[in-house]
Amino acid sequence: MDITIHTSVLPHVDPDASVAFYRDILGFEVRSDVGQGTMRWITVGPAGQPDTSILLAPPAADPGITEDERRTISEMMAKGTYGWILLATKNLDATFENVQAHDAEVVQEPTEQPYGIRDCAFRDPAGNLVRIQELR
Repeated sequence: MDITIHTSVLPHVDPDASVAFYRDILGFEVRSDVGQGTMRWITVGPAGQPDTSILLAPPAADPGITEDERRTISEMMAKGTYGWILLATKNLDATFENVQAHDAEVVQEPTEQPYGIRDCAFRDPAGNLVRIQELR
């Protein structure tokens, strides 16, 4: 089999703030931006990796989701426990300093983990956990 990761989905609550975070702070390309207002589906991805993307989507936009499910999603997003993603970089310290300089919410400074990686963590504007590990 030849299977690759094409797109992963994270929710957003403020599309402009999410674009600013992923484009201006992390340096991702905006590949598409469709819809209007807060009902926008935005695809971003790292430069030089056109086949790997993140879809930033309005949470619970699926018409099949119940009001209870929408409420649960909103509550989890508010606590930062709904969406998360793991990224990697060759220079963790420089990446951390850049993201921190843009006033992103720091969850964890660069740390050597007991399971063998060095990483840090932030929250994006929607509260999604963004962990960035250092490539070795």
